[in-house]
Amino acid sequence: MSQEKTHGLVYIITEKSPQAQLFADYLHEHTGCTVSIHSPKSSLPTIIPNKLLILIDSDHIGVEELPEWQENLPDNLAKTSLAAFNIRDMDHALEALSCAQLKGVFYRDESLEVICKGIHALLEGELWMSRDLMARLILFYRKYQSNAFRPACGLTNREMEIISLLSAGSSNQQIADKLFVSEHTVKSHLYNIFRKINVHNRIQALNWIHQNLGPILPNIETARSLQRHR
Repeated sequence: MSQEKTHGLVYIITEKSPQAQLFADYLHEHTGCTVSIHSPKSSLPTIIPNKLLILIDSDHIGVEELPEWQENLPDNLAKTSLAAFNIRDMDHALEALSCAQLKGVFYRDESLEVICKGIHALLEGELWMSRDLMARLILFYRKYQSNAFRPACGLTNREMEIISLLSAGSSNQQIADKLFVSEHTVKSHLYNIFRKINVHNRIQALNWIHQNLGPILPNIETARSLQRHR
């Protein structure tokens, strides 16, 4: 396979094994990236290059663990592109997208060649998802924008904004930065949201969001980058 080489760094989040090492070696050989394997419970290096992709093995970090795992990333990795691989099907992909701010999704039966192409795209700031998955996300986004999913529990427009950012995996400080408010204000809004939807923590809130609102599109502005032949 002839493949354009990329100067970037890829962290694979999975348990170390001979199979994982073969996967990492293949990605390095065919993308030109520096590829390293990190256990889901290990601390990631905090000195990063301009181009970094974190590739999460969904067999080792499930959708239930994704929000907390992303929340615990170091601050300087908070805006790093995240992608998940070993995704079973579209329903699994939608669950993962509703729990973390993923820019890419690779299904379990995806070829290594497609994964390499996706890594190139993700390191260039694009999204990487199938057309069918993107179509579903755009449908959810349009319904969300038209308030078709607005729950009958008295959430304000600001609280809906915060729920959207929460569902995309943003931390309290990231939400504050995006909305130009203090972190204390965000915490006050979250307290009111939790009370209105009858939950006690972020994990329960994310489950409620998934059940009642569906996944929120992580980056609608770059959706058109997927309108190409894969």
